[in-house]
Order: sequence, then C-alpha cells, then structure tokens
Amino acid sequence: MNKQNRIAPVSTTVAVSLGNRSYGIEVGRGLLARAAELVAPVLQQKRVFIVTDSNVAPLYLGALEGHLASAGIRCDHLILPAGEASKDFTHLTQVLDAMLAAKCERSTMVVALGGGVVGDMAGFAASVLLRGVDFIQMPTTLLAQVDSAVGGKTGINTKAGKNLVGAFHQPRLVLADTDTLETLPRRELLAGYAEVAKYGLLGDAAFWSWLESNGATALSGTAAGHDGLRHCIVTACEAKARIVAADEREQGERILLNLGHTFGHALEAEFGYSGALLHGEAVAIGMVQAFDLSVRMGLCPAADLARVRAHFNAVGLPVTPPKTRTLTPATLIGHMAQDKKVKDGAVNFVLAKGVGKAFVSRDVPMAKLEETLRASLSEQP
Repeated sequence: MNKQNRIAPVSTTVAVSLGNRSYGIEVGRGLLARAAELVAPVLQQKRVFIVTDSNVAPLYLGALEGHLASAGIRCDHLILPAGEASKDFTHLTQVLDAMLAAKCERSTMVVALGGGVVGDMAGFAASVLLRGVDFIQMPTTLLAQVDSAVGGKTGINTKAGKNLVGAFHQPRLVLADTDTLETLPRRELLAGYAEVAKYGLLGDAAFWSWLESNGATALSGTAAGHDGLRHCIVTACEAKARIVAADEREQGERILLNLGHTFGHALEAEFGYSGALLHGEAVAIGMVQAFDLSVRMGLCPAADLARVRAHFNAVGLPVTPPKTRTLTPATLIGHMAQDKKVKDGAVNFVLAKGVGKAFVSRDVPMAKLEETLRASLSEQP
C-alpha cells in the first residue's frame, strides 16, 4: 500500500504486473481526448466495439468515437439501459448478438465506456466472444476507476446473487479520465468513495487518516478537491494493483478486497439491485457491520468502529440500511450463504483487528452475526 500518501502528479500510470498480461492504469485529465494515441499500442486492428449505457452515451460516446475515427479507427457501439438491472443474462445476450451482428473478429478490441455495470458486462462479453477477445476499460465513475475496472473480474448478476456468473479476464489497458467525474451525481461520487475508503480500512491506516482529514475536500468539486480525488484514485489503484499481482484469482490476499462486500451484497440482493441502494452505499454499510461484528467478537477496538461511523457520517455515506424495506437477519444470512467466498459451506468473512488491519475469518459465531445484523437493522439512520 502507498504509505507516503503524496499528492499524485497531473497524469500517472499505475502498472498491474501479471507477466505477459501486464497492463497500465492511466489516471489523469483529458484521457478520452487522447484515446486514439493511448489505445494504439494495444490494438491488433484499427477497430473497436464500444459498450456503454444510456447515461454515459450522451456525454462521451460521440466525442470518443470522433477522436478514434480521426485516427482511422472504426467504431461500432451498443448502448445498454443504465443501471444494475442491465447486468443479467438477457442483456449479455443482447451485447453478444450485437457484436456478432457487427462481425467482430478475434482481433477486434472491445471498449467498456461507463461505470461498473458496463465494465463488468463488456468484460464478460469479451471473455466469451469467439472464445475470448481483448478489451479496454474506460471507467467514468469513481467506483469503477478505483475498483471494478481494475483486476479483471467480470460478470453478471442472477436471482441467486451478485456476480455469481463471470470470468477473470484482464483488460489490456485502463483509462481513468478524472474529467468524467465532474458529470457524476453527488450520490454516485459518494458511492465510489466508499470503495476508496475500503483501501484504507483493509490495510493502510495512514491513508485512512489522510481521508479523515482530506476526504471531504476531495469530494467538494473544487480545484483542491480534484487534486485530492486524483490522489485517492492513484492510491487505490496502486493498492489494488499490488494485491491483484500477488493473488489474481482470489485464493488468498485478494479476498481482503471484499471488506464490507459479504454484508453489502446481501443488502443489494434484498433491494433487488435497484437504485434504492447503490453498490457503494451497500459496501459502506457492510464495512460498518464488519467492524461492528469484529468489535462484538472482541477483535477490534470500539474506538475504531466509531472512527468509521464518524467519517462516513461526515462525508454523507450511510451507516445503516434504508428503512424503506423490511429486512431480517435470517434473510440477509440466507443471501450470504450464496456468496462466492463460501467454501465447504462456510462463509469467508473479512473482519478487522483495527483500522488498516483486515483479515479473513471462517470462524464467525452465528449468534454474534445475528446480533450485529439485528442491531444494524433496528438502528435509526
């Protein structure tokens, strides 16, 4: 993890070291305008198929296609309905049919232009199209820039749970244009910030302290805020790149990146993957629950749980589930049993011994888990 937490320069390249599948994450302003120049080294042919959504297309699709076309790169595209509900088998079939109708070849580059839903969907489609084609991530949300666009996890949701069908398929390049965050709604920006905070909580106490002092400014939309936000993105990408390089297939250390996600995915399933609860909001609540469970198990100082709650409250992230739906510990635990991290019938929980000290445990007393969930569900927002 980045221990010095210096403000990054205007444009930074973070390397993901995976042998002959290594790639760079480019973080900076104006990257979409430079797309033709930046993607040229990884193209096998001057052709791309762009997958985007109905929110992003009016903002960036035309400009991106124009920049690419000016360099002689042919562009085809498909626009998905915006939202988590598009990440399913029905829309995956739509994406693949569109690619085949466009007569994409194995040398055609797929481009994911959008947030986590688009990145997961386009990446998964690329992994199975013609038994596997290359793709590029161009994330336009904070959550995608610091998490879902990096590391090669792709997939879709099913009735049984989130991301239960998918593949590890690394991109050839990630272009995180920070200018795109200026059009991001405040709620979406905060949802992405939850994933930023995760990196501090799981293994970088110095970065967490920096966030406590500077996080609100980074989210302010000011010039100083943009510098701070860029620092957040670079720090998060450096952390994830190191973990992915060490454990690409999530057999060990990479499981730590799921801090808050076992709880959060259960909440998302209960809310039907709708706009009523965004992924980052669910993860924020899940991280509070994970720290709460750790305290109840005698593993974590109560003061560290208080720090997590206080910072999330200060920036505007939720710390308890919305009261718009009746939830029970039993239903949430039922969803957890479908989690991808279940092994031999036991759920792997990411718990904490304190800020920056996350670890994986399969030995969670059911009574403590139920107690944690009951307290969270009964607490007033």
